[in-house]
Amino acid sequence: MVEVKTAFLGVERSVLGRPWRARLDASGEALALALAQTHGLDDMLARVLAGRGVSVAEVERYLDPTIRTLMPDPSTVRDMDAAVDRLARAIETGEQIAIFGDYDVDGACSSALLIDYWRVAGAPEPLLHIPDRIFEGYGPNAEAIRNLAGRGATLLVTVDCGTTSHEPFAVARELGLDVIVLDHHQAPEHLPHAIVVNPNRQDDLSGQGGLCAAGVVFLALVGLSRMLRTRDWWGDHRPAPDLLSSLDLVALATVADVAPLSGLNRAFVAKGLSVMRNRSRTGLAALMDAARMDGPPRAYHLGFALGPRINAGGRIGDAGLGARLLTLSDPVEASRIARELDRLNAERQVIEREALEAAVALAEEQFVKTNRLSCLVVEGSDWHPGVVGLIAARLKEKFNLPSFAIAFNGETGSGSGRSLSGVDIGKTVRRAVELGLAVKGGGHAMAAGITVLADRVAALREFLNDALAEQVEAARGADALVIDAALSGRGVNLDLLRRVEKAGPFGQGNPEPLFVLPEQRIVDAAVVGTGHVRARLRSGDGASVDAIAFRAGGSPLGEALLGGRGERFHVAARLSANQFRGVERVETRIADLARAD
Repeated sequence: MVEVKTAFLGVERSVLGRPWRARLDASGEALALALAQTHGLDDMLARVLAGRGVSVAEVERYLDPTIRTLMPDPSTVRDMDAAVDRLARAIETGEQIAIFGDYDVDGACSSALLIDYWRVAGAPEPLLHIPDRIFEGYGPNAEAIRNLAGRGATLLVTVDCGTTSHEPFAVARELGLDVIVLDHHQAPEHLPHAIVVNPNRQDDLSGQGGLCAAGVVFLALVGLSRMLRTRDWWGDHRPAPDLLSSLDLVALATVADVAPLSGLNRAFVAKGLSVMRNRSRTGLAALMDAARMDGPPRAYHLGFALGPRINAGGRIGDAGLGARLLTLSDPVEASRIARELDRLNAERQVIEREALEAAVALAEEQFVKTNRLSCLVVEGSDWHPGVVGLIAARLKEKFNLPSFAIAFNGETGSGSGRSLSGVDIGKTVRRAVELGLAVKGGGHAMAAGITVLADRVAALREFLNDALAEQVEAARGADALVIDAALSGRGVNLDLLRRVEKAGPFGQGNPEPLFVLPEQRIVDAAVVGTGHVRARLRSGDGASVDAIAFRAGGSPLGEALLGGRGERFHVAARLSANQFRGVERVETRIADLARAD
């Protein structure tokens, strides 16, 4: 919806320096009323739907997104039919395939999807290789391919990587391996010699560019099942796999990879969460236990509890742990690996905190030197390469700028970037590679990886600042905090949350509702955990609200809470359900504050 220009509650500059704006303008308010009256919706739910542009005709499909209505024909994706035919021949002839997956959640889930399918199809167990982040880096490499060929593989399937792997695939071709790429990263004009299935190919017209790699793999498996059915592969002796039961993996990858939660992706996550609640996948059930998840999984848990633990193996431990966990049927072994991933995640948090302190100091030095920054690029020689993406994300959050963090080992550094909404760093990194400013790189609009030589960092920094300046200026100019509605203190309850959650799952592209609690008096505030600030609020209606501001310690938001005891603030917050020892309650997550005077 078009935002109104008047400030919400008169807030033109909050504690975090942002104006507050109502999500709904006059036409949005009219749409919310029409949704409520036409479909008999709760007023708050109608406001949330209207704020996400849901029309009167779309309400029923939006509230119950189904795979059946949103699933495209896999054949609409460029070269999908060629890939499916080659995969079908591999199954029919009992060919040995090898899977080369990325070391993140999307790569692990994509690899597990293929392995599970091959087992049901009665084909030989695939060989699996997840590269070591430090010693091998991102994407296929010649040594790993030679090893897989030596173990008998004749077909290489890369998932969540491979779109730019010209040289490694030339080696594969010399060794007699056919190659299929199932990927979603931004693609150059000239593709490697392989069957490349990637809805972000420049010549792909499927409109499925928002899928993560696991989503692409799922489409491929739908097409593969259809083709094998026409070839009478399935029958009483060999039932076709229930692909809907694998949506837990697609949902996990979609949320963890920050894919937009609209259309088919939203259906994947909604249905995948339902599958996950059954706890039928041994590895995921063990990981939920290790993460101390109490209650049914929600999209929030996928991104902040399960995803980071699977990623921890690829960041600082054994990169293959996550993929192996997701394919296990042995609960004892699953529990062992899940506990190890939980331990690695805790270790990762310590490493990240130490590196982040240095990165923030370097960023602040750059601000001292110039006031024309449109992109932060920081580098360190003692940073663990596994946490650079997290450092970039924290810098982006703190300084509200696209940010890159690069870990150097000698003269070569590998790093990651995170961006603001509306600023495409993936395309810009590809341009840097073309100009010789980076050795290799690419990714999505919101996240990218990059490899750079030490003597090119200054030039890369200058290029990124110039190339992104216009996009960043536009993005920051529109950087208002967008409010869905105001709530009283007594309005913060489970009944409201359950009504609003019908518009979920929330995430990238389907923003979580943001509410304002007007004129809250801060009764108490204290730092808890690893830099979080917990506060008790008292509203004018006498209600008491317990709230928390995550990672706010040392920030303007945290300082305002800690120093504002007895003072009145408007509090912008998001609501979620939190279950502890079987008791469910509302968790109020503070996003911003503004003085009530």
